[in-house]
Amino acid sequence: MSAQGVAVLLSWMSCCGSALWRYYTNSPNYHIFSTRTTIKLEYEGTSFSEWSVPATCSVKNKKSPKTELRCSSPGIHIIKPVVTGPDPEEERYLSVDSSHTCFLWYCKVGSFFHNLNQVLLTIWIYDPENADPNELLQNANEPSLNSIVLSKQLASLGQSPTIHTFLKRKSYFPHGKVNGTWRISLPLVADDALKEIKGNKVAFQDCFIEDYLFLLTFPFLTIPEIPGFLPVTSPRGSQLIADWNSCFPSGVVLVADMETFQTNDSFRTWTRIRVPPNILTDDERHNVSDVNLYWSGIFFLINGIVYFRNLTAFTRLGNNENLPEGGIIGLSSRKWCWSKYKLKPNIKSHMVIWTREEIYLGYPPLRFVKIITIKKLRKILNMPAAGVLTIQDVKYTGHPLEIALLLNHCITCTTVKRLYIVIYSEVTKEWVLQDFELDVAIDSVVTSRFPYASISEVILWDKHRVYYSYHNFTVTGVLQTPTESGNLSRLAHGSVISTVFTDYYGNIIVKMENNIMFFFKIYTTDAVKLHLWTNNQTKSLFFLNASGKIYLIYVFDDGTIYPQDYPVRLETQSIASKTKEKCPFIIFHHNIMYISYVLDKGHYLSFWAQIVYPENAGLYITVESYGPDILKKESQVLYEIASGYCTKTITVTFYQTVDYEAVKDYFTLQNKNTGLLVVRVRPSEYTKMCPAAQKVFQVAVGCDFSKFIAVKGFDRKSCRWHDFFYIIKKSYLRDRPSKNLRVKYDWKKYGCPLRLNFKEKFHPVLQLYSDDGYIEDVDVNFIVWEIHGRDDYSFNNTMKTSGCLNEAQTWNSMHKLNKHLPLEYAWGPEFL
Repeated sequence: MSAQGVAVLLSWMSCCGSALWRYYTNSPNYHIFSTRTTIKLEYEGTSFSEWSVPATCSVKNKKSPKTELRCSSPGIHIIKPVVTGPDPEEERYLSVDSSHTCFLWYCKVGSFFHNLNQVLLTIWIYDPENADPNELLQNANEPSLNSIVLSKQLASLGQSPTIHTFLKRKSYFPHGKVNGTWRISLPLVADDALKEIKGNKVAFQDCFIEDYLFLLTFPFLTIPEIPGFLPVTSPRGSQLIADWNSCFPSGVVLVADMETFQTNDSFRTWTRIRVPPNILTDDERHNVSDVNLYWSGIFFLINGIVYFRNLTAFTRLGNNENLPEGGIIGLSSRKWCWSKYKLKPNIKSHMVIWTREEIYLGYPPLRFVKIITIKKLRKILNMPAAGVLTIQDVKYTGHPLEIALLLNHCITCTTVKRLYIVIYSEVTKEWVLQDFELDVAIDSVVTSRFPYASISEVILWDKHRVYYSYHNFTVTGVLQTPTESGNLSRLAHGSVISTVFTDYYGNIIVKMENNIMFFFKIYTTDAVKLHLWTNNQTKSLFFLNASGKIYLIYVFDDGTIYPQDYPVRLETQSIASKTKEKCPFIIFHHNIMYISYVLDKGHYLSFWAQIVYPENAGLYITVESYGPDILKKESQVLYEIASGYCTKTITVTFYQTVDYEAVKDYFTLQNKNTGLLVVRVRPSEYTKMCPAAQKVFQVAVGCDFSKFIAVKGFDRKSCRWHDFFYIIKKSYLRDRPSKNLRVKYDWKKYGCPLRLNFKEKFHPVLQLYSDDGYIEDVDVNFIVWEIHGRDDYSFNNTMKTSGCLNEAQTWNSMHKLNKHLPLEYAWGPEFL
């Protein structure tokens, strides 16, 4: 969107609603907020008089409601507008840094026409205080003159960007430099989307470049607008409805009461999703109650029926897809991005659909399976037959292989109902009733959200209150406020809760329908009211962008959308300066670099975490895991104290002690000791004002699907592939057939044949590889057999010369013992 367009939208926002004021910077996501930053102030209202700023700050035009602020010294500065009338405007405590980070990386994504699986990134350095407007709006195709000069200057000092991926831990380097830009080619892969641009530690005029975190993967299919198609919307006057892909959060579908919108770039651009005429009535088209984004299209819930819109069609789903023809009340998909959680071969669901009495799981491409009914669930859980039991809500939990049911139960069903939570495992297929009960008014519509955590934590809300249940449902209560006993509506001028937003850092924002907001953090039990940021006439919703930062989407009555970064850290710091709330520790850090680890047989995972806090605070670090009991854990704690501060460092090692030698059922034992754990490392205490105070990661125990075994010496490049056949004489074949066997060599499967001297002994060496290449030799016992049935091989040693005390297994003995099995299954780990 152009700068002129932004100004028009901000002017529209200022025309209506309550008085408030905001601030902006040229740095995206408020990354840089320092003494070098130009802070743009904006008052929205009619009673503005002038700006009140401290002596250490200067304002460009004190009498203008839109002006610029600079603060020459770091610290907390009190800023507020002076207004006419009896009610003073709220003040903010802006925390200005003295950081030496001044510059940012700019990344332009291009494509190769000859290779759609690769992209070409053009990277340069820019100064947000002296950048071109297109660079600030993130739609520049080339660097500005200032950016060219800056990039060349830093390059002459030794600067060069490198792109690192988080999951596969790969690095990509520039292969060309043109006019102050670097060029890097990257493959598009779905399972390694999170990337970061890092540079060398090079400074120019005492200024460094901030690392840039971003997502890059195959974009979702954007459905084009087709002339003659009609809008599909939510009911008039309703709140915004949205869904996004958990591993590609910049891909969003948003339903408003005038249009449905889809984006692949966090609403820098978007398209309108419309449907063909004569399929839905006008009332049906304007009655969307839920939406779900899928890689190949969009699911809409309209009048209890699910519809699917893709590039070519708009389809009503029902009996043909094993879904009910009506009565559906909700759709849901995973909200947290986990990789490598499909460790076992069975395919896991991508969405859940439910009625008041049934639950369906969705599998690709459009296959649905009913997994439970209320009648059956009541029997499984041994719940009393008396009373009415219905499904209120269904969500995926923080664990990627679990689904949570929120159940309503009432006897007389006149004033109060009781809520229960049941967890379903997609691995074990078990239903477990949790130690959770909550009584609410009979007419309450309660919604749930499971935060990013290792063990089961849940946030619930109705129109007026937010409820929490922490530490595996052992701590439950109503979110408290300084007044009104947690009734947020009374603190929001009678407005009701619109949504509750959570992010990967434990931040939780409660947004009311009139845009008043409250803030708390996971594991805290009270909330604070945030400064007013948006007027009560504008419809808005929170999202995460490709860098994992929070932004707001504004939807206007004319069908226009405007995204705006929201400074959650600065806003909460401002509130903390007023309430005097502090974080109990000074620093918490660790060496856990990734969100996903794979622990194979014989391997271990070790990490450390450290906390520094004032003396006598008595803090410590907790390490909690959630999932199957398949790992052992050892830990060691070191303690230091100096100058009134304590430092505690914990070192943790996860490992297995399972012995697979000489077991009767190898694969059953392996299956029992394979699974997924989610681990959380956190300080024992923290408050709303602590930075990201927990680290959550997953440990997949079992075989890493990205690794493979190969025989040393074989490759696929040192020979020319051609049709190659060879003959095995019938007298050499085990079953003694009547004809010789003609075999075609499979070059694609086996690679180039290995050349050997037939007089030399041959002992295969197995090697372990990954996508990055060779890892190690595999030092294990293994069996070799000829796949076409030859039996004319001889051996170098006898059992006696090899030192065997008893007769060992042989191919002949195992084949006689397992005649009912194919040769390749007659002798394996299960028979050792």
